[in-house]
Amino acid sequence: MKVHIIGGGNLGVSIALGITKFSKDNQVTVTRRNISSILYLEQLGITVSTDNKHNIQESDVIILAIKPYQVNTVLAEILPVISNKVIASAVSGLSIEALQNKIGDKHHAIRIMPNIAAQFGASATCIAFNEKDKENAQNVVALFQELGTAPIIDEKLMDAATVLAASGTAFALRYIRASMQAGIEIGFDWQTALAISAQTVKGAAEMIMEENIHPEQLIDRVTTPQGCTIAGLNEMEMHGFSSSLIRGIKTSLKQIKG
Repeated sequence: MKVHIIGGGNLGVSIALGITKFSKDNQVTVTRRNISSILYLEQLGITVSTDNKHNIQESDVIILAIKPYQVNTVLAEILPVISNKVIASAVSGLSIEALQNKIGDKHHAIRIMPNIAAQFGASATCIAFNEKDKENAQNVVALFQELGTAPIIDEKLMDAATVLAASGTAFALRYIRASMQAGIEIGFDWQTALAISAQTVKGAAEMIMEENIHPEQLIDRVTTPQGCTIAGLNEMEMHGFSSSLIRGIKTSLKQIKG
């Protein structure tokens, strides 16, 4: 499949790198006005261009990894030279209906919400599309399944997906940072504390993904009566560990919805 990514920022580059590393036989083009910072992608076999229209007619899917204010300008540039394309939008707040109205009935609008872990094959990419585009969306779903998980969700949940999957990356990293800081306080140098904290989170996530069970069932395995783990968990909960995270996620969602 030929994948044309418009937008060479953090997300667009992450998707390009992920496709190159974890999918087979796909050709990737990334466009950006100033390409000096992404020229290194060419060494990985990724085509880089300042022209959004570069080879776009040959693409099987066009991914919009741009800011909302750039959408109209970009579409005005590319629509005259393409026909019958699958356009997958990672633009925050741009509904399928709004995108379809902009691109017309000759194209297929799909909404995606990946995160920057795509470059490591570890993105949680939520995908939404209208029933009429189900067949055309399958290639997009299959592509992002190679870059992590790719659940199909109702479009009404896409704003929530942005918070849980994209903003959630920052929330998880903040936990790792706090754990690292605690590790320093109890005697480790920061590099060792960070390595332990990050690997522990990775291990916990892999257990959840592999066993597909409720987190509390795994927590029970590492908590013993009168042990240090349950004492630490109870202290965290007394100071709002879970409730503060929930409030943060809900506040982020309110910010998106305005």
